[in-house]
Amino acid sequence: MNATTRSRFAPFLLMLVSIIAAIAVALAASLLLWLPQAFGVEPTAAGTLPADAYKWGFASAAAATGISALAGGYAVATVGSAGIGALTEKPELLGRVLILVGLAEGIAIYGLIVSILIINRLA
Repeated sequence: MNATTRSRFAPFLLMLVSIIAAIAVALAASLLLWLPQAFGVEPTAAGTLPADAYKWGFASAAAATGISALAGGYAVATVGSAGIGALTEKPELLGRVLILVGLAEGIAIYGLIVSILIINRLA
């Protein structure tokens, strides 16, 4: 791969890596919620979870939101700047650039949805 091809695909690869990282963090955070059940910790009275489960649940929800927001912001910054550069050369690529920036913003939305699911599981 020459330098031109590498620089052309760098934003796409960065967005792909950001998406994979956000999904991995969301999965790891959601697995932390079910960690007490995996080790056989019995629920307390009235079906409530132990205090440690709440602590790890809220921490995992915060991590899912925070890390996905950081990854989404970084992806939007890199894809957006590359998209602006592409639009200066070919203005007809506007639709494709908007789709790519929207996909990059979706990373933060996925993290928010995962954190909402985690908090609903705690309730």
